[in-house]
Amino acid sequence: MTPEFEMMLLESGKMFIELFVELTVLFLAISFGVALINQKLPAEKIQRILGGQGGRGYFVAAGLGAVTPFCSCSTIPMLVGLLKARAGFGPIMTFLFTSPLLNPIVIALFIPVLGLEVTIWYAVLALSVSVAAGIILQALGFDRYIKQEMLVEKQSGCGTPKSCGAAVAEIQTPTIWQKAWDECWSLFKQMMPYMVIAMAIGSVVHGFVPAEFFGDVAGPDNPLAVPTAAVIGIPLYIRVTALLPLIGSFVAKGVSIGAIIALVIGSGGASLPELILLKKLFKAPLLIAFLMVIFVMAIIGGYAFNLFLSV
Repeated sequence: MTPEFEMMLLESGKMFIELFVELTVLFLAISFGVALINQKLPAEKIQRILGGQGGRGYFVAAGLGAVTPFCSCSTIPMLVGLLKARAGFGPIMTFLFTSPLLNPIVIALFIPVLGLEVTIWYAVLALSVSVAAGIILQALGFDRYIKQEMLVEKQSGCGTPKSCGAAVAEIQTPTIWQKAWDECWSLFKQMMPYMVIAMAIGSVVHGFVPAEFFGDVAGPDNPLAVPTAAVIGIPLYIRVTALLPLIGSFVAKGVSIGAIIALVIGSGGASLPELILLKKLFKAPLLIAFLMVIFVMAIIGGYAFNLFLSV
């Protein structure tokens, strides 16, 4: 075993531990918070807010995505909560697209690294494509590709009152907090195998594929730098917050602003671990549609930024 391989293996192991701790804490905290909101806030109210009536629901969902500092994987508990509340499908998809791409941390890093003008146009691109995609997916009836079995509440207890006998009356009614925790833990147990697989793959890619690899394959000598960046961004699994500090070195290697934007959208909007988790919720047509939206957004953004903007 060479020292380089040992270092890559060590880096992968370190990344797996970091991801496991971080995503487990985030997943439990977010899913518990969402379950608590669902317990206290009637589903009908959530449906009205995110119902997509007159287009308001889409912009509310986009705003929700823009203020929630989630990475692509940690949007999943929020997504499940909104689906269980039967919120509008189109607005839910808009939230799924905007949350990892427009959250406050990403925007805060964009401004000093790429400047205010690029940041504004990036935000306009992510917002407009996300809203349009949500509207189109709902109009095409892609909500039928949601796996409904994941949204069914698990029944606890022993069935009917008669079958349980008089002991039922002595059982204390669970509090809202207990119900929220039970729902949170149930979702966590269902998703944990997928999370472990996703984290393992993401860690291996992170450890064995250096970020500088992008600078070589999407450099100035590649006429297909933008689509290449959009495609490799997903399996490369570099978070946007980790990617932006590397942009200076990419620019020094001659990587265009368009290729950088395509990489940001590809890696931030649809990471490989997120796709593995979404496979538990989405059937194949919706999963493919989700990927295509991110890819199209990355391509449009990449070529538009190359045409109209420069760093």
